[in-house]
Amino acid sequence: MTLNWLDYSIIIGFVILTIFIGLYARKTASKGLEGFFLGGKNLPWYLAGISMVATTFAADTPLAVTELVATNGISGNWVWWNMLLGGMFTAVFYAKLWRKSGVLTETEFITLRYSGKEATWLKKFKAAYLGLFMNALILAWVNLAFMSLLEVFFGIQGSDLFLITAGAMLVVALYTAISGLLGVALTDAFQFFIALVGCIVLAVLVLNSEQIGGIDGLVKRLPQGSLDLIPSIGSNSGGLFSMSVASFLAFAGMVWWSSWYPGAEPGGGGYVAQRMLSTKDEKHSFLATLFFQFAHYGLRPWPWIIVGLCSVVLYPELGPDDKKLGFVMAMKDFLPNGMMGLLLVAFLGAYMSTVSTHLNWGASYVVNDIYKWQNKGDKTIVRVSRLITLLILILALIATTFVSTISGVWEFIMQCGAGLGLLLMLRWFWFRINAWAEITATVAPFIIYAVLQFGLAPYYPELGMSISENPLGFFITVGLTTIFWIIVALSTAPSEANHLLKFKERVFPEGMEAYKKKVLPLLLAWLGGIVSVYSFLFLVGKIIFKEYDSAINLGVSLVIGLGLFYFSSKKADLF
Repeated sequence: MTLNWLDYSIIIGFVILTIFIGLYARKTASKGLEGFFLGGKNLPWYLAGISMVATTFAADTPLAVTELVATNGISGNWVWWNMLLGGMFTAVFYAKLWRKSGVLTETEFITLRYSGKEATWLKKFKAAYLGLFMNALILAWVNLAFMSLLEVFFGIQGSDLFLITAGAMLVVALYTAISGLLGVALTDAFQFFIALVGCIVLAVLVLNSEQIGGIDGLVKRLPQGSLDLIPSIGSNSGGLFSMSVASFLAFAGMVWWSSWYPGAEPGGGGYVAQRMLSTKDEKHSFLATLFFQFAHYGLRPWPWIIVGLCSVVLYPELGPDDKKLGFVMAMKDFLPNGMMGLLLVAFLGAYMSTVSTHLNWGASYVVNDIYKWQNKGDKTIVRVSRLITLLILILALIATTFVSTISGVWEFIMQCGAGLGLLLMLRWFWFRINAWAEITATVAPFIIYAVLQFGLAPYYPELGMSISENPLGFFITVGLTTIFWIIVALSTAPSEANHLLKFKERVFPEGMEAYKKKVLPLLLAWLGGIVSVYSFLFLVGKIIFKEYDSAINLGVSLVIGLGLFYFSSKKADLF
């Protein structure tokens, strides 16, 4: 790939502006833990929401969507579109509750909700497990994708790949350590718009190229079923993307509430919870999480989908393992000078926004929840927070040397969180749940997964398959984990009555009975939100592909969904 002075100018300008934003936010970050990790709890909803969206746009995301579309058509995206159900549930039921809790991290919530020494140790364990171990795995996955891009873009190989990635990560760690969450959120917003514009420009250029000939030319050249928005269900369905009934039930009916997954934690968690906690008030927390659902699922995917469909026509020679490279090859073949630099900046920004969030989020767990600080406003804590940020950088780079496949990490995380999600959702309302139950729900999936994968799968291969291939192992893990933690919750004492009373007074100041009256409006708002986002997503697609009759029907569905969402939300006091 050849870059000229304009491309390099765009890249250098982007890095300089990113560093400047980090320095601008330094004052807020230096005010203590809330300043460093929550931006002073003063983020407006749009900044917190954009930051959530930017974090989910990692360097590998457009490539992953390209691979899904090139292999299975548009409906292949349901392997992640299904997570809207959990995301909207979080926005409607939990966004305001998280902000009311007043905690600094998700793991601090454990000692707010549970009593006893077991709660303290659970908090410390999960802070280390999520902030160090799991965070290092996720960052290794992101690094692996970034290294793949460098290899394809520039032909860089061997140790040079790792060294350049380590250098890029160090730059991110330095401005993250200086600026804290406010700087991360501000750079996220800047990087998000650069990335979105770059991908839209690429999609337009490729679609209107001579080889494709616009939408009409694309539609004529695509295999039958490529434009289907819904996957075919059943082994004899015959669609381009066919899903077994069991896999459909796993994705549509279970994954969204049962499995812990970064950025899609049932009930909210991780960096999503951090953004909710960082907002100005409860209303901003709700609006930020709601915006995340609309932008992440309804707005952003179409430029990637268009490029993915075009790659089917342009690069038919790509094998199953290389279809994701269609996005990169389209960049090489169709971007003029200057635009190449813009899209490289888009990928760099996507990488940086994800890494900066995970460094700051992971450090918040370690600093806030493992060591008990006497004064959380002490500037010494900020210095320690910056050192921990760099420590997580080192751990992530070490983990990168051991990770070989992105899909392997994804499957491991999904399976080892199976069954935990229901507890994370119910612990806010069912006060029989205690720390011992959460310990059980956290540990049990690892044990069950190990037994299935290494003990039984050699004799019964279906138990070791991925969720999309055969979800039997996933069903077993979810079922057994749920049974185990419920038994533990019912057979051990709940948290102390005074402790639970303080929790209820903080999170449900209007009283539990008053909150129960909101449950039906909240469920209707959840349903209206799901209908609205999916209607909007499909409406945009139908307009792009000039299917105007279907677009009219989806427009009506969108209006109905928005109406149901708005009036139900008002009744539930969400606005």
